[in-house]
Amino acid sequence: MFEFCEKAIDILSGSGAEFGDIRVIETRRQDLCVRNGEISAADDTLTLGFGVRVLKDGGWGFASSSELSLKEIERVTKLAVEIASASSRLKKDGARLSPEPAYVDRWQSPFIIDPFAVSVEEKLKTLFLADSLMRKNKKIKSASGSLSCRRKRQFHATTEGSRIEQTFVTVGGGIEASASGGGEAQTRSYPSIHGGCSLQMGYEAIEAFRLAENAERVREEAVALLTAPECPSEEMDLIIGGDQLALQIHESVGHATELDRVLGYEESYAGSSFTTTEKYKNFRYGSPLVNLVADATLAGGTATAAYDDDGVKAQRWHIVKNGILSGYMTNREFCHVIGDDRSKGCNRADGFGSIPITRIANLSLMPGIWDYDELIADTKNGIIMDNNRAWSIDQKRLNFQFGCEMGWLVKNGKKTRLVRNPGYQGITPQFWNSCDAICSDKYWRLYGVVNCGKGQPTQIVGMCHGSSPARFRKVKIR
Repeated sequence: MFEFCEKAIDILSGSGAEFGDIRVIETRRQDLCVRNGEISAADDTLTLGFGVRVLKDGGWGFASSSELSLKEIERVTKLAVEIASASSRLKKDGARLSPEPAYVDRWQSPFIIDPFAVSVEEKLKTLFLADSLMRKNKKIKSASGSLSCRRKRQFHATTEGSRIEQTFVTVGGGIEASASGGGEAQTRSYPSIHGGCSLQMGYEAIEAFRLAENAERVREEAVALLTAPECPSEEMDLIIGGDQLALQIHESVGHATELDRVLGYEESYAGSSFTTTEKYKNFRYGSPLVNLVADATLAGGTATAAYDDDGVKAQRWHIVKNGILSGYMTNREFCHVIGDDRSKGCNRADGFGSIPITRIANLSLMPGIWDYDELIADTKNGIIMDNNRAWSIDQKRLNFQFGCEMGWLVKNGKKTRLVRNPGYQGITPQFWNSCDAICSDKYWRLYGVVNCGKGQPTQIVGMCHGSSPARFRKVKIR
């Protein structure tokens, strides 16, 4: 593929551009879904194309095509140069990139079982078994399960001399059961809702999910929620685990610290952020227990890579350190605004037809020292919530509210009764400052977000958030 890349680089190098690159990407996607005993989706697609990006006279140009030929690369590259020249005439302040060494490298995400070597029949067998187990109670009106497999090969060449080949393999899956009765409807999912959990691994991740083995529990919890009392509305301590804490991290920290959003580049679509640049390295984001680490090298993370789409080598850094705002998600264009000499490597595109933009890296809450049972025993008036149901957050990433699938009340150190329709609300820095306990690494898990949207046109990418269950004091429960 690099012979195609060299054609674009030759044209870009002779165009007078400050920077240029080409990404050739081949992606195979397989998606399977079973609903109520029938196959509801079975797709297996292969796409191939390239995108050319140019920075000339401080203006950006981008063009792409799904026709991979030397003639088409010449046409598209020249078009990208023309677009950059036109945009440079409209610029206020010209874009400039932070320095980064040139790399010549090849990288493959690790896996044990090639997901595409596992037959479709075997995958469907897993889904049908989980589906049938969830429907063994007549109160379950809808049951579904899904599996997804991805392989992306990317060839990236830059005018600075980088020649980087990367191959990413990811898998994901989940099950869901919806019950109804007595005028009530409730849903339980596993291991995550909103598309299931996705990890950068092979089919061994699906085997580890043990979807069929969890199907009966999911079914019984959905049915139990039909007759559970409503969640009380009062101030109490909140213990969060699972994909709910992952989403809390994602929405109130991840998006809030994307530097392009902080600078106002996302404002018209999905809001800006309260974490303005004067807060860098001095703002108390959370309690001293709170350490949130971004990591593009994290094993299993769906935002893990050897290099980002700027050609920046993967890194690990604090976003919040001992409660203090200590970092942002940055790319080569904007990192200088906060005085950083080097990008953190957060520029990614969702395919060959999209220009790279700043995205959330894998972002995790570091574990504490608590045993889970001891944390419950230490809670006098609280509630445990897990698995997200709905959420909203304002245009500054400050005021939020989350609804969860289920809750368990905790009274005088004991887990007592199940409640339905639990939810909570808060203000981001106040909420994270109320964190007074985090469970140990024994309970730490990685949760994949598969549907994070950003940009205009919208780009959808994935990332992972790791966490152990954590307690937050005096939260408004609704």
